[in-house]
Amino acid sequence: MIEMIEPSTLLILGAVALAAGFIDAVAGGGGMLTVPALLSLGLPPHIALGTNKLAASFASATAAWAYYKKNLFSPRFWIASFIATLIGAITGTLIVNLISSDGLEKALPLVIFAVAIYTIWHPQPKDEHQTLPAVTPKFKGKQWLQGTSIGFYDGIAGPGTGAFWTVSSMILYRLDMLRACGLAKAMNFTSNITSLLTFIILGQVNFALGLTMGVCLMLGAYIGAHSAIRFGAKFIRPVFVTVVLLLAIKLAWQAWF
Repeated sequence: MIEMIEPSTLLILGAVALAAGFIDAVAGGGGMLTVPALLSLGLPPHIALGTNKLAASFASATAAWAYYKKNLFSPRFWIASFIATLIGAITGTLIVNLISSDGLEKALPLVIFAVAIYTIWHPQPKDEHQTLPAVTPKFKGKQWLQGTSIGFYDGIAGPGTGAFWTVSSMILYRLDMLRACGLAKAMNFTSNITSLLTFIILGQVNFALGLTMGVCLMLGAYIGAHSAIRFGAKFIRPVFVTVVLLLAIKLAWQAWF
């Protein structure tokens, strides 16, 4: 597939991946750039989703490692979230494989557009707490509910997963923005790699495109994670929302009209 793509198109794809990796590490939602970009190449929806998982695994691993090294994420503390996310991602990926390509092609623009609207209108919680919540039965229940539901969404669609993790973690556990982002990246990597393995077994990954985009995503994620740790995420939100809306509208026009 990759040898059939014009060099200029491949360059644009790399630039989109670089921007997506940066945005995903800062605010989450890089998939809302990369999935439409892959679909615009004419890839079948299932292949586009599987290829995006390969590329996204590079970005989420890079960002998660950066947050971990800065002591903004504790793997042992969130073990229940890891397990719940893994279960949700496998389930979602198996279900999406049963959906027809035509139905998936028409549904994805709606999902991306809905996530964009959610990002615009949902108020951003204030950074209040810089400590981890107390481990209680209620806390464990929140971990399982959050992990399975968002992991399932990441397996069945994906775009906006990082944003969902960040916002919901700030609301559920009253985490500050950086710790919520650290948790989001670690869980995003968990669902990405789990979903990717499932897509590989199902034969729905374009490795050439996925690896090419993955390198650019990884570089963008490295820059984005370190920028977020240093400056915070507020500066990227207006650009993020604008680009996502434009891509969602373009994708919806191609799929529906």
